[in-house]
Amino acid sequence: MRRVVFNQKGGVGKSSITVNLAAMSAAQGYKTLLIDLDVQGNSSHYLGFDVNVDNKKSIADLLNQTVGWFSMSTPIKAFPQPTRYEHLDIIPSSPKLEKIESELERRYKIYKLRDALDELANSYDRIYIDTPPNLNFFSKAALIAANKLLIPFDCDSFSQQALLTLLNNVAELKEDHNPKLDVEGVIVNMFNAHAKFPNMIIEDLNDLGLPVLKPYLPLSIKMKESHYHQTPLIHFLPKHKLSLQFQALFHTLEAIKAPSKTDA
Repeated sequence: MRRVVFNQKGGVGKSSITVNLAAMSAAQGYKTLLIDLDVQGNSSHYLGFDVNVDNKKSIADLLNQTVGWFSMSTPIKAFPQPTRYEHLDIIPSSPKLEKIESELERRYKIYKLRDALDELANSYDRIYIDTPPNLNFFSKAALIAANKLLIPFDCDSFSQQALLTLLNNVAELKEDHNPKLDVEGVIVNMFNAHAKFPNMIIEDLNDLGLPVLKPYLPLSIKMKESHYHQTPLIHFLPKHKLSLQFQALFHTLEAIKAPSKTDA
């Protein structure tokens, strides 16, 4: 099971959702890999990795070695690194992503991430991919490599327009590159249950036939606190309302299609 978390609009909680779902997956006993394709490295930082330290095992290093004469000199299985949490590994981000993007695109290495994940398929039960907040080379590579797409969504009219644009782009990419990609669901984040407007926007999405997932994730300062402590909510405050909502969301996703632990 390979899930990519993507929205072309920034500020929707993409990295927070990716890390917490991956941490939840690992806590449930699934061998889980998180891949951070965003040059900002928020998911990497959340899990305690300093992206400015060059450890030669970032996602940038993995992709960069596909370019040039000595391609794939380091085995793919050498790149995942253990986190502090059992069953959870990461291939962290790096500032080098920005430097190598044009070269990777020029050489049309758009399928190399998918090839890498194919090699790791038997090592992990679940793979989560965090992406940059725009439709660039890396987000396209992630959409080609994944089989499930989760779309974080905050309830405003700008997000609604961005979502429709995103779905059109995904439909085109699916047709041209990855027919196995399914939109698994829209994750409503930073939800205010006491306001009428968010409910109206969600109703619009339901009317369009979009798979809006429940429960909706409420806005909470505890998320920012967990960022600060570099600790996912399931380990930071496991009994907090937001943590319980993430647990419920994770089980909702698993119930959509529950492959065995040998599936990837």
